[in-house]
Amino acid sequence: MGVEHRIVVMPHCGYLSETSRMVEIYRALAQRGASVRMATHGGTYESLLSAAGVEYDIVGPHMSPRRSAEVVANATGLGDVRQSIYPDDEMETYVRAEAEYFRAHGTRTVVTGYTLTTMLSTRLAGAALVTEHACCWVPAAFERGLVPAPTFRAARFLPGPVGRSLANRVLPRTRFYCSGFNRVAAKLGAEGVPSLGALVLGDLALVPEIPEVFGVPAAELAAWRPSGRHYRPTTRLRYSGPLYAHLDVPMPEHVRAFLDRPGPIAYVAVTSTSPRFVRRLVAALRPLGVRILIAGTVHDLGDLADERVCVGGVLPSHLVMPRVDLAVTAGGQGSVQSALAAGTPLVGLPLHAEQDLNVALAQRCGAALLVEPWRAGTDRLTRAAGRVLAEPSFRAAAEHVRDLYAAVDGPGNAADAVLELTAHHSPARAPGT
Repeated sequence: MGVEHRIVVMPHCGYLSETSRMVEIYRALAQRGASVRMATHGGTYESLLSAAGVEYDIVGPHMSPRRSAEVVANATGLGDVRQSIYPDDEMETYVRAEAEYFRAHGTRTVVTGYTLTTMLSTRLAGAALVTEHACCWVPAAFERGLVPAPTFRAARFLPGPVGRSLANRVLPRTRFYCSGFNRVAAKLGAEGVPSLGALVLGDLALVPEIPEVFGVPAAELAAWRPSGRHYRPTTRLRYSGPLYAHLDVPMPEHVRAFLDRPGPIAYVAVTSTSPRFVRRLVAALRPLGVRILIAGTVHDLGDLADERVCVGGVLPSHLVMPRVDLAVTAGGQGSVQSALAAGTPLVGLPLHAEQDLNVALAQRCGAALLVEPWRAGTDRLTRAAGRVLAEPSFRAAAEHVRDLYAAVDGPGNAADAVLELTAHHSPARAPGT
């Protein structure tokens, strides 16, 4: 056996949010003296690990930024539901490599940020799996009917109760995206994935929110147990509190100068979608006369820059959000929480069910408005953004959530939950590979 890594933190570096949240959990574990190592396939935001001063291992074939972007485009909520994000041969290669790595280092617990191949590799290696990427899209939300009706264009013709039933009862129980995982699981003799709802849940699923925002008491969440055939029987739920990025990247000088100028600013922070979608957002915001800051990340958006529009790269949103008047986001948990933790109201244009719920929860708190994504370039977005900017109640509500968040150590709570699971986990007798 090589050097022991009792805990392995494994981000999907195709996602800025997942990479940054895994860094937060890794740091909290390291501060507690845990035997922890970072590992990844690679991808678009791999460089952020080095920027954070985190040593890491590449497991399996080193994933290029281009391949990483293709995986993101095929992911749950974006790609064709009949496929499983990875081709079977690529999935099997990564699953085998991960299982070998976990066994070689005596890994008892794996914490992942959307590296879904760990759903199978941890079973092969007998390790426990901790996830947080489902955010609030967990069974406790479905059973309370908290997920709003879908916001994609075709769903606009559904009556409200039908849409909510689709979102809370039907969608999580489908086997969308699961077929490839189950083919590879059967080949390797591992436990399969019974549903879409189960595909994003580990043995412990951290809910990176607080009860006051999610609306489910902590005791009720912790007491939830799987019933029926739709979830793996070992799955448990637990609050961690907010998990969002504190990126160790410099503020570009041109962005700093833009923020220093007087006047209201709208911050467009949409990092996992197409340049065309971002362009539509900017077009709808221009009539408001506000200045617009764009988190450009991997998008080619330089031509949008002018006197009123500034295009940045990967930005430290925890430093940007307190200095802007409005956030415009697709509704990912990271961007929503970064905004609320700064007391900044937002407009969300969710692209899939988890984001539908994130924005709906912020809207229920009075700190956000939801706009259907197919209306991104229309006056519907213009009016919603104008209202959030003009009405003080939105900022007051966001500041209330900010104060609640300030009392909670999300990364620390997550680390404590991981350590508790690791201490009590008995490695399963794993099938051979």
